[in-house]
Amino acid sequence: MTQAQAPVTVGADLPSSREPAGREPARGRGPGRPVLHIILVVIMALWAIPALGLLMASFRTAEATNRSGWWTALVPPWEFTFANYDYVLNRAGFWDSFLNSLFITIPATVLVVMISAFAAYAFAWMSFPGRNVIFVIVVGLLVVPLQVTLIPVLTLFRDASVGGYQLSGTILAVWLAHTGYGLPFAVYLLRNYIGGLPRELFEAAEIDGAGHATTFFRLVLPMSVPVLASLVIFQFLWVWNDLLVALVYLGPVPANHPLSVTLANLTTNFGGNWQFVTAAAFVSMVIPIIVFFALQRYFVRGITGGAVKG
Repeated sequence: MTQAQAPVTVGADLPSSREPAGREPARGRGPGRPVLHIILVVIMALWAIPALGLLMASFRTAEATNRSGWWTALVPPWEFTFANYDYVLNRAGFWDSFLNSLFITIPATVLVVMISAFAAYAFAWMSFPGRNVIFVIVVGLLVVPLQVTLIPVLTLFRDASVGGYQLSGTILAVWLAHTGYGLPFAVYLLRNYIGGLPRELFEAAEIDGAGHATTFFRLVLPMSVPVLASLVIFQFLWVWNDLLVALVYLGPVPANHPLSVTLANLTTNFGGNWQFVTAAAFVSMVIPIIVFFALQRYFVRGITGGAVKG
């Protein structure tokens, strides 16, 4: 006597005709998504309120700002003026400081990106003695406070010279300082991203006879554009807004001061002329905003790639 077999239901294990094969049934969005959107909008509004208040104050006189809050300027009668911007833009040495900021920021950014890209490739795909130890030391420099290095590095620049050219008080000293301070984070970010690239690509390049230089310039750089753009944004913003490094290594030489130092000198020793700083803040934001929006499409991809790979 044979054992009875369980009835087989035709089509029981097959995907429903209403659902495409290989695709999970669509899940309901639920009430969580609108709530999340509302929370994000509230956070963005709270984040933008200080910037909006600063913008309103930049178009008002000091007396008007002291008399009432910035939100009162949104309703008539309006008391807007361009006097603050006129003072900042026509101040002696402003445009020279603007050019100095570009002359400091662009080379300092290019140096960090170039050196860190070479170093990251070496740490990720080249074998040499002490590679892991050196990488740990470089990453460990991230925890060293910048203020601890000011006196030793300043002493080194004071006693050092390049071809008889004194480093102390020059823009070259600021380039070197910003390069040294920016390299640990840059190497860490790029190494994680480059180390996560497919190994098969490098093996295929090696089989085709490509050396490290060819592999780096023909494969690594084109594939690392997102993370390189993210690094450019970080480094450019940090150098452009820097006050401490420029003030320490350039010294009291107004002809070499960048925009951040010049704008900091707008106020008096007792905090006077503060209304001009509000206008100066928005003037100094123009170039960083242009750089960010020019590279922002790569920003998220570069940061997430450098954070999870490696």
